[in-house]
Formats: sequence, structure tokens, C-alpha cells
Amino acid sequence: MKRYRYLWVSILIILLDQATKLRVRHFMELGESIPIIGDFFRLTYVTNTGAAFSMSFGDGLFNKVFFLVVPLVAVVILLFLMYKDKQGGLMQVGYALILGGAIGNYIDRLAYGSVVDFLDFDFFDIIIERWPVFNVADSAIVVAFILLLVEVMILEPLKSKRVVKELTLS
Repeated sequence: MKRYRYLWVSILIILLDQATKLRVRHFMELGESIPIIGDFFRLTYVTNTGAAFSMSFGDGLFNKVFFLVVPLVAVVILLFLMYKDKQGGLMQVGYALILGGAIGNYIDRLAYGSVVDFLDFDFFDIIIERWPVFNVADSAIVVAFILLLVEVMILEPLKSKRVVKELTLS
């Protein structure tokens, strides 16, 4: 069970994601937008039947099947990766964040046929005019990928260099 010690992170993300979506569904009308920090940050209630950034494969039936099967496969793969990873740390937290995010959005797809999105930011037209609306689960997945990239691209190479130095010094 030690290898699954970060599952509490997944559970926390699922609970936070579902609680925020429940409040949005209960207190807002679909399409409603509430300014929080001017035009920079708004709560905007939209639904999404596609993937991240509303990506879709066109056909409605294929989308439904794809977005009901792929997350299940992802959950199995993530649980396997968590079990196999002996390092812990950022990798385990990253897997747990992705797992929580995937399950949070999956619950919406099963219960409602689409995912509730509500976090609406305008990042000063840096990349696009307005960032696509997202939710807590999406945020967890993005943070997870950043953590995994830091681990794989920065920390692992540093650890490898340190080990090589220690071996050559002894």
C-alpha cells in the first residue's frame, strides 16, 4: 500500500472538483458569466462533450464511446504506474493528480454526458484571445504534467550527474 500513499491527493481532487461543479450547476445558469476580477477572471458556466479545449472527433457516438473507454484505460495505467514507481515524490504526486482529474471529469461524463467547466481566464492575449474555460480536474492534470516534466527533464538528469560524480570520486 506504500506505493499508493498519494491516493489521498486523487481523492481530494475528485472531491474538490465535484463540489465546485455541483455549486456551479446549482447556482449558475448554463452560459452565465460572473466577473470575479474584472475581465481577467470570470466564472463562466459551460459544458464540454469533447476533450481538453473542447477537442472533438466529430461523430457524437464515437466521442461518447471514446471518452467513456479511454479514461478507464488511463485509470488502470496510472494505478499500474503508481505501483511500479519505487521513487515516489513528484512522480507519485503527478500520477495522483492525473488520476483525480481523470476520475473527476469521468464522473461528469457518466452522470451528465458532458463535463462542467467554469474557470475562465484572459491571459492578456498572450497566446490566444481568451483561454478555454476549464475546471479543477483540468487544472490538476496540467499541474501534474508540469510536475512530471520537471521530474523527468530536470531532476532525473541532475540525480544521474550526481550519481556519476559520486562513482567517479570513489
